[in-house]
Amino acid sequence: MVDKDEFLEYALVYGDYKGVPKQQIRDFMAKGYDVVLRVDIQGAQTLRKVLGKSAVFVFLMAESEVDMVERLVDRNTETKESLLVRISTAKEEMKHVRNFDYVVVNAKGKLENAVKLLESIIDAEKAKALKVEGAPANTPAIK
Repeated sequence: MVDKDEFLEYALVYGDYKGVPKQQIRDFMAKGYDVVLRVDIQGAQTLRKVLGKSAVFVFLMAESEVDMVERLVDRNTETKESLLVRISTAKEEMKHVRNFDYVVVNAKGKLENAVKLLESIIDAEKAKALKVEGAPANTPAIK
């Protein structure tokens, strides 16, 4: 798929390749769905270059660094070494929060609040006046 340019973006993340297939996005958009992608900082930077103003970027974060570390530890899904890499990466990613359009804090035990805020952002973006006359509101140029 990489050789055939079938990914909107892809990268090596924590030792595994992750990517967003273009056709999958096209199919959902053709059905009128809003498309939400969960990507890391590297993916967001790539998508910002590809999609420009046709996409909205939301940084999802824990309420504090301590809470973030506790959640990663509590998951108990990784070795100590990979946990240290995840924590280090997350700390580095926090430095890029200003490159996003919105920030949503996912406070412990308050997932519903974070979901409602994300839904509000989507609704607000749909209500914005179009900048390009005649262009559909949620149609990025995916080639």
